[in-house]
Amino acid sequence: MDVSRKIGHNEIVEITTLVLITWNDGRYRLCGDFRVLNNYTKADRYPIPTIPHSLDKLVKAKYINKMDCMKGFHQSRVGPNYLKLLRTIFHMGIYEYIIMPFGIKNSPAHFPGIMDTIFQEDI
Repeated sequence: MDVSRKIGHNEIVEITTLVLITWNDGRYRLCGDFRVLNNYTKADRYPIPTIPHSLDKLVKAKYINKMDCMKGFHQSRVGPNYLKLLRTIFHMGIYEYIIMPFGIKNSPAHFPGIMDTIFQEDI
């Protein structure tokens, strides 16, 4: 039997299952379970400035601004090469995260790096 004419090639690398997380106030959040992907991901450590370094910059500052970046993970788009790694299955089909989801090993390091790049001259 020639199987190549009966079935199609599946390019799905991994499909993440969904988990329901309960917040302290009783609300729910739907998240992907990315443990398998995280096991194969090399950790990207982003350096956090030390307090003395930050205070030194504040002393020299002419203006001090505060910026509240709510839902920082959801402000970052996923690169096209990584979409296939962030697939999850719903009862309606298979979907890809196009924004940075919670639970990816390098998500916490990624967002501050973006902010530093954007505001490099102002920090």
